[in-house]
Amino acid sequence: MSQGLPAAGSVLQRSVAAPGNQPQPQPQPQPQSPEDDDRKVRRREKNRVAAQRSRKKQTQKADKLHEEYECLEQENTMLRREIGKLTEELKHLTEALKEHEKMCPLLLCPLNFVPVPPRPDPVASCLPR
Repeated sequence: MSQGLPAAGSVLQRSVAAPGNQPQPQPQPQPQSPEDDDRKVRRREKNRVAAQRSRKKQTQKADKLHEEYECLEQENTMLRREIGKLTEELKHLTEALKEHEKMCPLLLCPLNFVPVPPRPDPVASCLPR
């Protein structure tokens, strides 16, 4: 050992012997009475049943979430199909409109390009001024 350092045992002795750091004596286990044993068995059984109930509830919740997930996936697939159909219909109708505009006599008539004065609002004319 080096001369300037105290021995490890002496440091340990001082920290244990310091006031306020007195080690608490461990309580000695008392012999179990039959009533204590019965109480312990009942408590364990009650805890076991509560744990089973909790696990069952968690499983049911997970099953419900999985069913909801499946339903939402099906709905999502149906909506995507509908979007596809509507997109195709939009393309078809846009093409049909373009073809119609090429030969529509109403669109070709020069009178159709005359500005039309705005009509008065029928509701506004009925209101008091």
